[in-house]
Amino acid sequence: MVRHRFPGAGIDAAFDVPTPGVVALFGPSGAGKSSIINAVAGLLRPDLGHIVLDDEMLADTASGVWLPPERRRVGLVFQNARLFPHMSVATNLRFGLRRAGPGRIGFEEVVALLGLGGLLGRRPRTLSGGERQRVAIGRALLAQPRLLLMDEPLASLDAARKAEILPFLGRLKSALRIPILYVTHALEEVVQLADSLVLIEAGRVVAAGDVSNIAARADLPLARRDDAGAVLAARIAAHDVEHRLTRLDAGGATFWVPLVDAAPGGALRIRIPAREVILARQAPEAISVHNIIAGITRAIAEDAPRRAALVEIALPQGALLSRVTPDAVAKLALAPGVPVLALVKSMTIEVLVS
Repeated sequence: MVRHRFPGAGIDAAFDVPTPGVVALFGPSGAGKSSIINAVAGLLRPDLGHIVLDDEMLADTASGVWLPPERRRVGLVFQNARLFPHMSVATNLRFGLRRAGPGRIGFEEVVALLGLGGLLGRRPRTLSGGERQRVAIGRALLAQPRLLLMDEPLASLDAARKAEILPFLGRLKSALRIPILYVTHALEEVVQLADSLVLIEAGRVVAAGDVSNIAARADLPLARRDDAGAVLAARIAAHDVEHRLTRLDAGGATFWVPLVDAAPGGALRIRIPAREVILARQAPEAISVHNIIAGITRAIAEDAPRRAALVEIALPQGALLSRVTPDAVAKLALAPGVPVLALVKSMTIEVLVS
């Protein structure tokens, strides 16, 4: 919990999420995300605060507990890589090691995870933006943090550089199992990386929880974005090479997608845009759609700016979100508890790293 007043603004935010994993603080610029990061790091002393990491109190203004930043063992990565320009990549990385005590994260492991082997002898000025950020992340990791704080680390990169670095971040979270608090206002970063999602607007927490549950909530501002959609953890069940399709198990349902270049049993994540989900009460005949998913209508909310309705469809383990016209809701007689079929084209399902 963090409460703090700034001139003309303030934050009053509280949330509780599991570790390890990536917790995304998501919201528009000026919502208070960076202030929360700074309070966790010990760089901002809030008017009121209660911050606990894995049962250890970092701050509690009520009882006077305030660990200084150097004792919190948190790693910080900002928009700007902030590398030492006169040092090589290798020396920048080893600077993190010099500031740390003994730890389990080794130099060679970080170099391999972040693909830095071919860059070690170079200076920061010769690197691309994505390469510099990978070095900054490596330096933060080699300081042996028990929590990694990332404040919009990809915001200054173009789309190509973002696409370059996101897979490295996915490998990082899977391999090292360090809790990561990740600030962003880019939804594509959330759906690809986050395990938990905290929605923040005007300094307050709108919702917090598992990313799959929050992404499919029709009552939240997230559902009113053009790119709204469900996010589901998936596993590769089988490949149908003849028909160039892969069968995925996700949310307790089966989804067919274009052939995936990965072995059966592998974990993935899929995103299904709300605008691509068609609803029906009966399975149509002679249709090209591969995915006809049975679910239960969980909730319906109005999307007034688009003159649309948002329908949550509960699955055995998760939910889908559909944006349809209010007329479609009326024609199908949809209401909470009513069975419904979700029709999803294979080509519209986005397959992401887990």
